[in-house]
Amino acid sequence: MHDRMKKDKTAWVLALTALLIVSGCSGKEGESLEELSVSDKEKTEEEQSAPEEQKDPAETVYVYVCGAVNAPGVYELKEDARVFEAISLAGGMTAEAAPEAVSQARTVADGEQIYVPTVQEIQMQGAGVEDIVTGNADVSGKVNINTAGKEELMTLTGIGEAKAQSILDYREKHGRFGSIEDLMLIEGIKEGVFNKIKEDITI
Repeated sequence: MHDRMKKDKTAWVLALTALLIVSGCSGKEGESLEELSVSDKEKTEEEQSAPEEQKDPAETVYVYVCGAVNAPGVYELKEDARVFEAISLAGGMTAEAAPEAVSQARTVADGEQIYVPTVQEIQMQGAGVEDIVTGNADVSGKVNINTAGKEELMTLTGIGEAKAQSILDYREKHGRFGSIEDLMLIEGIKEGVFNKIKEDITI
């Protein structure tokens, strides 16, 4: 009887010990899994909070293409894009357009307006396409500041070679003048000079 009780007690102690060991392992395993879960969560949060690598912005420009094109609008192009590429994005020229009146090979400038005139518009100005391109004077006797060449611009009172070149540079960069008053946007051409020539110019 005593031996049996001793064996039962021994078995109970062994069972209890095994249970404690299993519990201990399970606890450690649970702790390990919990630690791993927390670690993964922290890592994910760090990745989400980490600032993204700064990428160099694409070197692009925006231009407004209008006039005799199929889809007038503002278009984004590469910085060194040409006018013909902008016109292509705008759906190309219409059948009424006068392509010879546009310098399609020049580089576009950010924020400029590219205007494609129609043949009718050119005829209404009283000149042929060749006259528009070469910058000959308007039939009214006024100098068209959108088409005139350097020599013709220099015929205006107060417009010397430097100012005439500035006008050409402005047209090259920004496109056509929207009004004769826009001429005062040119450095060196203020109200005094403008008032002297406003009756002699047109757009």
